[in-house]
Amino acid sequence: MSDYAHPDVLVSTDWVSHHLADTANVRVIESNEDILLYATGHLHNAVHVDWTNDLQDPDVRDYISTKQFERLCSRLGIHEDTTVVFYGDKSNWWACYAFWTFKMFGHKDCRIMDGGRAKWVAEGRVMTTDVPTFESADYDASEPDTSIRAFRDDVMNHMKDGGQMVDVRSPQEYIGEVTHMAGYPQEGALRGGHIPGASNVPWSRAAGEDGTFKSRDELEAIYLEEQGLNPKEDMIAYCRIGERSSHTWFVLKYLLGFENVRNYDGSWTEWGNLVGAPIEKGEPDEN
Repeated sequence: MSDYAHPDVLVSTDWVSHHLADTANVRVIESNEDILLYATGHLHNAVHVDWTNDLQDPDVRDYISTKQFERLCSRLGIHEDTTVVFYGDKSNWWACYAFWTFKMFGHKDCRIMDGGRAKWVAEGRVMTTDVPTFESADYDASEPDTSIRAFRDDVMNHMKDGGQMVDVRSPQEYIGEVTHMAGYPQEGALRGGHIPGASNVPWSRAAGEDGTFKSRDELEAIYLEEQGLNPKEDMIAYCRIGERSSHTWFVLKYLLGFENVRNYDGSWTEWGNLVGAPIEKGEPDEN
């Protein structure tokens, strides 16, 4: 891990194992795509963050407000100086999404457990169904940091300027053959394709078979050498609803040290339905 640009944000399963009892300073959070998974067993002293109910406000179709985030942290016993460690299923898709959300609200010490839930289980480590409770905490959150989030107009301007953009969906979604991943619900995108100028690097290429992140050399071979992306230039990542691109956002920003990466969480569910927004279909060299 020491070769990464910001190795302090990534911790091993061993590190977590040795800090599970340090609940005064460390809060471990499980966040999954399968929101029922936590109840079947989780790390000792780990709390659950359900991205649909804890991080989203369905009435405004956006993230929770600053006040709601403060109440969430208070309920989980998180202080401003608490070290928060995220892990989850799907090679940490939603753990990275929760990490990104906590960063938006200014929480300083956020980390990801490399390999997520699958690695912990594969190593035969202890799981429990006991749900911990912690004394509520006072928490003052920052207003959302939009420097790490791209909105529709940001993406439109970035595209017109020829800025770097990476579509992290599957090749079939990228070329417009399908509008959603195989086995997942169609969430309303009327058109297939990708945002003009975006390259296609499926998020999963950044993870190994055991769910851990690939080495810095392997990641540089993909994003810098193969795709020719420049860490010093502005970058936007997107997928379907912003969760897979949170994984890539984490890789580019913290493991490879890209200086300005934003996650377009409106992603293809928004762009694919926009009136008048241009799209491309097929491989880039076919357009």
